[in-house]
Amino acid sequence: METTVKRTKIKDLLKSEPGMEVLAKGWVRTKRGNKQVKFIALNDGSTINNIQIVADTSLFEEDLIRRITTGSSLAVRGELVASLGSGQAVEIQAKEIEIYGECDPMRYPLQKKDTSLEYLRSVAHMRLRTNTFGAILRVRNAMAFAIHKFFNEKGFVYLHTPLITESDAEGAGDMFQVTTLDLANVPVEHGKVDFSKDFFGKKTSLTVSGQLEGELGATAVGEIYTFGPTFRAENSNTPRHLAEFWMIEPEMAFYDIEDNMELAEEFVKYLVQYALDNCMDDLKFLNDKYDEGLIERLRSVIGISFERVTYTKAIEILEAAVASGVQFEYPVHWGTDFQSEHERYLVEKHFGKPVILIDFPKDIKAFYMKQNEDGKTVRGMDVLFPKIGEIIGGSEREASLEKLETRIDELGMSRKNLEWYIDTRRYGTVPHSGFGLGFERLLLFVTGMANIRDVIPFPRTPKNAEF
Repeated sequence: METTVKRTKIKDLLKSEPGMEVLAKGWVRTKRGNKQVKFIALNDGSTINNIQIVADTSLFEEDLIRRITTGSSLAVRGELVASLGSGQAVEIQAKEIEIYGECDPMRYPLQKKDTSLEYLRSVAHMRLRTNTFGAILRVRNAMAFAIHKFFNEKGFVYLHTPLITESDAEGAGDMFQVTTLDLANVPVEHGKVDFSKDFFGKKTSLTVSGQLEGELGATAVGEIYTFGPTFRAENSNTPRHLAEFWMIEPEMAFYDIEDNMELAEEFVKYLVQYALDNCMDDLKFLNDKYDEGLIERLRSVIGISFERVTYTKAIEILEAAVASGVQFEYPVHWGTDFQSEHERYLVEKHFGKPVILIDFPKDIKAFYMKQNEDGKTVRGMDVLFPKIGEIIGGSEREASLEKLETRIDELGMSRKNLEWYIDTRRYGTVPHSGFGLGFERLLLFVTGMANIRDVIPFPRTPKNAEF
């Protein structure tokens, strides 16, 4: 194609004034028309919207038109003109068309028919080309950018915490092991694996959280955040679990639980507002196709204060609900960990707005949470959202060396690989707090998707690690 015209992205073409010569490149979504004229919908991924190419068949070889099929890629030069059809302001009257890549319509897995999300997971390497996943990827990108923007504007330091670690921050034990040992010939000493022969000379795993290392950063530069992949080897095949997912974990020196709650609330509101301001085309598409209440629900969390409720009060509310005939799958009494059905009841039915739960029984929470005076509860906080349940979990951290050491011993945890962490309480300890936001949980809320596998490009789940 002989041309001096530079390519313009479709997103920009759709906002341009008619009357100029343009060059568009992209993939064909659909082709329709009659013998005289063909209408080709072209998309290059810059926007959910296609640009319509109008091709007068008398100007092009019959063979060329025949080879333009759904999924093929084209370069089109022509004039940008006002569109007569509804739906778009401009279209391209094609003068030259070059086919970059043909696409066999018999074998291409994404045909025009409406394909289910389940089917798309079976061709996950191609699903990124659909409108739905284009929208999700653009929203995901916008949210990642907004996270960095939010913390950058607040003067936080972005800290890279290790992916390979010897500590289990959550105490859950579901960790992927990292090793270079020959698994067919594992060295054994006194009946146990001899990790001194391994690459790191000790047993190491993929991280479940950057929090503990994040606390080291916070006690050095004041306020940090991490944003990176975390790994859980939990054998869960639910729509809410992934084995590899992304986490945002801020840690702040000199923050108490109140400061922590304020930051968490401001943070999620900022992200939702950013999505509404910058991703509206994609949100409208997802709203209309998958979740008719999506945009309304996003707006509903912005202009209000989140309800702050103690765990004990929440238990009373749930017990009263059960007494009045509400049925939960899981029983609920003081000391139980809430399931998402309980969290959603509090948010959607009882309060009708996001809830921040605080003051949990210490036995259901992690060792590092600050203990309250009552000796029974800790200063944890969970932010609960409609449709999702818990979206953020955090706490004020235990600043007392003595209390932290006692708790570690009570739980029978190994001190050996936690001494470095305990040092933050030995040398200039301060009140400090932090929380974790699961990035994909946020995306479930922002996109209205129902399955967490549909908001990450390449899901990792039990028995599934393709590509």
